[in-house]
Amino acid sequence: MPWKETQKMDQRIEFALKAVSCANFGQLCREYGISRKTGYKWRERFFAHGVEGMKEESRRPRSHSKELSEEVVCRIVNFKQAHPKWGPRKIRDLYERKYREQVPSESSFKRILERAGLTNPRRRKRAQESGRLATGRKATASNEVWTVDFKGWWYDREGQKVEPLTVRDEFSRMILELRAVENARTDTIQGCFERLFEAHGLPGAIRSDNGPPFASSNGLMGLSRLSAWWLVLGIDLERGRPGCPQDNGAHERMHLDIRRELQAGRIGREQHAFDLWREEFNTVRPHEALAMARPAEIYQPSQRSYEGTPEELDYGSMDSRRVHERGTINYQGGRIALSRALGGWSVGLAPHEQTELIEVWFANLLVGHLDTKTSAFSPPTTPGEGAATGHLADSATLHRPNDREKPEPNTTQTCNH
Repeated sequence: MPWKETQKMDQRIEFALKAVSCANFGQLCREYGISRKTGYKWRERFFAHGVEGMKEESRRPRSHSKELSEEVVCRIVNFKQAHPKWGPRKIRDLYERKYREQVPSESSFKRILERAGLTNPRRRKRAQESGRLATGRKATASNEVWTVDFKGWWYDREGQKVEPLTVRDEFSRMILELRAVENARTDTIQGCFERLFEAHGLPGAIRSDNGPPFASSNGLMGLSRLSAWWLVLGIDLERGRPGCPQDNGAHERMHLDIRRELQAGRIGREQHAFDLWREEFNTVRPHEALAMARPAEIYQPSQRSYEGTPEELDYGSMDSRRVHERGTINYQGGRIALSRALGGWSVGLAPHEQTELIEVWFANLLVGHLDTKTSAFSPPTTPGEGAATGHLADSATLHRPNDREKPEPNTTQTCNH
């Protein structure tokens, strides 16, 4: 009979005692319903360990062919210590690129880092409705959309305030600029963008929040002098909704890395420290959204070269009016207030096809209408959230001169560097 589940220990001891002096070992095994191999095993264990040898041993293998060597474990730990804020997936990608051998699984990296005490439990929050971009424009290639913002300020080790400017290509995740600027004035930030345009070319659009110097919450269409300059260069404007940082969520996620790795160390205005971190982000750090590629491997320079700021806007057959520094234009013997952000530039006036209104264009943007009877100016009203928050109208409803076979505004190529 085989071992009874509730009496295994007693039966094994009884069998072992009989096996010591039994003349017919095979008959004894058949009596207990076990094979001769099993009988020999228990008899040997009784000789070697006595009664304690009759207990069931763990079936867990003492070793296996794929067990990680000490050298591999040390390499993994060293990578993690060099990049303490990176997770097991990024650490594994670094390991694979450097050693190019049979790489342990991601779960093995995670297990080793957990046993070494080099991981922190991830804080989770219930998913909620996060809104959407106001225009719905998403980059499908390099330089279709750049994103810009200021990283929230911090104090460095000397007690000085640090608030770096960050510019990023949305498609490739490439950080184009990470600079501790002296201030957030328009001239300072415009100088940064001039250098970026010279190095990388012009993007199709720039996404920003609604704060200065990128936008003006009280200005016409939310235009600031900086965003008006972007329009002059042929760059479209994209804006998130006020109070909704999730509309520029990927950029904010990059700011979280800066907070963990630079702000936590109270890095100051040492630009070389920002440049080293940006270089690592672009060329060393793998990105899950890019299938573990590096941004520098994806990014391509823009096909649109920067040739400086044009001196004037050409509106073709439209009537052109210069905007005074105070933001007004002369019309029918009076002055019409538009926006100080347009001061020094010109706007184009074109009659509306179906009404007596006059369309007012700045570059390729319809900024409002003039009433020929009252000489009153009114900003455009478009369906949706854009009209109330100063967003550009959606491309399907944004009327441009060439939509009705009118010349599209272009720029002369005389530059005033």
